[in-house]
Amino acid sequence: MFESVPAYSDFRGGIALQIYNEAAFRHFLTIEARRAKRSMRPLLMILVTIRWSDGALAKLSEDTAASLFGGLRASIREVDFVGWYREDFIAGAVLAQGPGTSNAVSDRITERLLPEIRKQLSAERAMNVRVRTIRLGLKT
Repeated sequence: MFESVPAYSDFRGGIALQIYNEAAFRHFLTIEARRAKRSMRPLLMILVTIRWSDGALAKLSEDTAASLFGGLRASIREVDFVGWYREDFIAGAVLAQGPGTSNAVSDRITERLLPEIRKQLSAERAMNVRVRTIRLGLKT
């Protein structure tokens, strides 16, 4: 069960890295989705997992999660936010988009994110990283 109180998650000796726990991430995702709908601007949600060879989700250790979030944080703007979409298993990022943003943007974002995330991880973990980009809001 995940923590139900919105907060930052702690990594590496209790240092908060501005990574939202699952409750906070979902709270801000809901707010941003409403804002995007009102302003008629799309929103991109990036979900990052590490999967075992059988396809099962890997539970992320503190060090792996900190490295993964470090790669995510290095790849996005300050106005975007990151956190746990599913605590200990799925990292997420939400990126606000401008009007007229095309579907091709999500492909470019994935192409930019994946190498940055992989270079933060061990070779074994890097091979098993999966990035999924979901476009929320406007349909084109």
